[in-house]
Amino acid sequence: MGAFVGLIAGIGLLLIWRSGPRARQRQAAGPGWGTRRNDLIRQAGISSVSSVQLLGLQVFAAVLAGLVVQLVTATVAVAACFAVFAFVGPLAVVRRLRQRRQVALRELWPEAIDNLASAVRAGMSLPEGVSGLGVRGPEPLRPAFVRFGVSYRASGRFAECLSALKSDLADPVGDRVCETLRVAREVGGSDLGTVLRTLSELLRVDARTRAELETRQGWTVSAARLAVAAPWIVLLLLGSQSSTLRTFDSSGGVLLLGIGAAVCLVAYRIMMRIGRLPEEPRVLR
Repeated sequence: MGAFVGLIAGIGLLLIWRSGPRARQRQAAGPGWGTRRNDLIRQAGISSVSSVQLLGLQVFAAVLAGLVVQLVTATVAVAACFAVFAFVGPLAVVRRLRQRRQVALRELWPEAIDNLASAVRAGMSLPEGVSGLGVRGPEPLRPAFVRFGVSYRASGRFAECLSALKSDLADPVGDRVCETLRVAREVGGSDLGTVLRTLSELLRVDARTRAELETRQGWTVSAARLAVAAPWIVLLLLGSQSSTLRTFDSSGGVLLLGIGAAVCLVAYRIMMRIGRLPEEPRVLR
């Protein structure tokens, strides 16, 4: 009897332990540093530069800016600060190019969808209509659709060619369009024209809304950039007074520059979060 009670108690304790919280499953690792930078470069519309080349350009800009500021001010601490700014500069330019490209393509997608809807109403199949955008679509989008047409005629696999098109476009709105076309192809039916017209209208409304919000909040972004840049421009202009700048080579001067850089960075990030709309996420599949 005692053994039976012990067995029941052991089973009960085992069940209680098994019903407790489990260890969190390890989340799938996100894209690596090089993958993210390559994706950023492709979204900016730059096809001839890799992430390694961009890193080399950043290092070259940092070294060049550090040497120039060192020659002008004869202050190592100030030269190091501007070398850091120059290192971030090429990456900021790429991000700016990405933003401009996304804004430009956002205005073109409704026209491309209208052309596709017209092709479908004329009796063309969905793959033929998508391939036709390489001829009738907006000019900046034509090369990607031409490559889609060549790939589809060679393989006949719409889903795989659509994934390649999405990767080639490297655009958040293009991701949404490609996934909508994928679903429309898989589901089929006679409502494809309605789906395309609805998609075109939604893209127009989204583009109009984002453009209005970006215009209204643009002054906040500009003010943040000016507020961060102004103290460092004044510091660089003090290069004519070498005796003043040499004080920054002391431990107190280095500490002051570090605190100033940290405050500027925190203030800039806060202002950018307040004044900038969130970036449109990529649709991965």
